Amino acid sequence: MERKPNKIVLAYSGGLDTSVILAWLIEQYEVPVVAFCADLGQGEELSPVDGKARSGGACAVYIDDLREEFVRDFVFPVFRASTIYEHTYLLGTSIARPLIAKRQVEIARAEGADAVAHGATGKGNDQVRFELSCYALEPEIQVIAPWRTWDLGSRTKLIEYAESKGIPVPVTREKPYSTDRNLLHISFEGGVLEDPWQEPYEDMFVMSVSPESAPDKPEYVEIDFDAGDPTHVNGEKLSPANLLAVLNQLGGRHGIGRVDLVENRYVGMKSRGVYETPGGTILYNAHRALESLTLDREVMHLRDSMIPRYAEMVYYGYWFAPEREMLQAAIDESQKVVSGTVRLKLYKGNASVVGRKSDLSLYNPEVATFEEDDVYSQADAEGFIRLNALRLRIRAKLRDQNG
Repeated sequence: MERKPNKIVLAYSGGLDTSVILAWLIEQYEVPVVAFCADLGQGEELSPVDGKARSGGACAVYIDDLREEFVRDFVFPVFRASTIYEHTYLLGTSIARPLIAKRQVEIARAEGADAVAHGATGKGNDQVRFELSCYALEPEIQVIAPWRTWDLGSRTKLIEYAESKGIPVPVTREKPYSTDRNLLHISFEGGVLEDPWQEPYEDMFVMSVSPESAPDKPEYVEIDFDAGDPTHVNGEKLSPANLLAVLNQLGGRHGIGRVDLVENRYVGMKSRGVYETPGGTILYNAHRALESLTLDREVMHLRDSMIPRYAEMVYYGYWFAPEREMLQAAIDESQKVVSGTVRLKLYKGNASVVGRKSDLSLYNPEVATFEEDDVYSQADAEGFIRLNALRLRIRAKLRDQNG
């Protein structure tokens, strides 16, 4: 049976779900509730959070600036792995959850709270990500997930509950989108988007203009990397959070990074999501381009074979699991040579790589040239091909013998 906690720390955003959950927790458990909001780059969305939480009954409010930690310790490791889920999704929501859970547990310890709560639904991935992270960091913590226990089983009912309690929420019946924003991306789910045939409305997008409305003149950007991590944009050294913010502005101006996909959730169902990841898309393309120049072929192919598994670990919520940490160590070893500069052309929704250079480049023009060279003997290729064709020839002869 669920024990009664002495104090609860709620992961609070000020949106529809957590605004209702704050009131519900206070009413249901009759204990102090601390509201915690992680600043991961939501910008102006955070302005009303403190006032809303306090007016909603929170005994204390934490709004912690985690932007640098988020990009440095969570986003960059994922991008060092060139990670992408199901060929499309750059994991903007997935990678934020373990950091939120980490800080939530730290606040629970500081506040003497023995329980944490979140607003993830019983149908989604976030409940798994939050709770696996919490248990990995604090094994005896009690996790309260109202969506799995209360009778408010839909966002329509939540809106009705909020209206009856006088709780202001940034959602209407006309635009019932569920959004999640941080420095890496913004996601949209729910409402009309639940119909996978319905094109998203243009006024929904926040971080980018449409490619059709983007400038007619391309813009070039250069990104410097050191050991797999970006350090400079157009020659200017920037902190991790500021670097990603600058790339977001550049990418958003040119309509880069919009994604519309139906993805496979960990809990077993398919879900339609729309994402904007302008800076992350630029960064992903640039990093892959530099790896093509500096990574050994077999190292790259081995690492690439691990990307689907690594992406699942992040997407499913196993950030603090030993298998993710082991794989991260191997990936980071490969990244020691990924240093150099990449130039990209930003134009009408595309971030095209147009140049790359590195002092650690394995590309040797003297070997790759179509002109004469003294390094590579083309005659050697005959023996190479005949040896590799041996098993194919044996199989073909056997097939012919057996009709």
